[in-house]
Amino acid sequence: MLLLAMDTATPAVTVALHDGEAVVASSSQVDARRHGELLLPAVDRVLQEAGLKLDAVTGIVVGVGPGPYTGLRVGLVTAAAFSSALGVPVHGLCTLDGLAYASGIDGPFAVATDARRKEVYWARYEDFRTRVGDASVDRPADIAERLAGLPVVGAGARLYPEAFPDARDPEHQSAAALAGLAAEKLAKGEDGFLDPLPMYLRRPDAQVPKNYKVVTPK
Repeated sequence: MLLLAMDTATPAVTVALHDGEAVVASSSQVDARRHGELLLPAVDRVLQEAGLKLDAVTGIVVGVGPGPYTGLRVGLVTAAAFSSALGVPVHGLCTLDGLAYASGIDGPFAVATDARRKEVYWARYEDFRTRVGDASVDRPADIAERLAGLPVVGAGARLYPEAFPDARDPEHQSAAALAGLAAEKLAKGEDGFLDPLPMYLRRPDAQVPKNYKVVTPK
């Protein structure tokens, strides 16, 4: 097994290789505006570090979000392109699940990432492997009471400390954790993967105008 994992649903452009036992190589850069520019060089970098070529990969793991429109699609389109070129499967995972898995918290907690518009993408967990319900998007103040007393992992907790006073690491997503979670599921024969399609939870920031202004003569 050699899994190539990637996630661009958050400001972290993150890539990792996992051989089924451990992470072979990884790369993470936090830059909310350069997902498309940074992802492929990161893939090249981890392959070179591992001393492997792309055709050694047996499966692709990709974070499906939730996340902003443009950044999220960079990872998903790249994963689909590699899958098609190599003839290997794509395993989709919720981005929040990767953060949860990386936390290692063995008890109830939540994960929250920045959704912009003064909102967070979030989900609750029984432990670092078990999500409770679906991911959601809300204003921090609207969910603070529901998450009171729980540790909250991710950048969303650090952005809104008044709503989430018990912020925990990691702050940013890690493809290494996402790959580890996928490898564990595959080893156990679990069918807990998602289709590699974007999880948006709300409409894109850019909207088509409803009424066009006529600028040409009739």
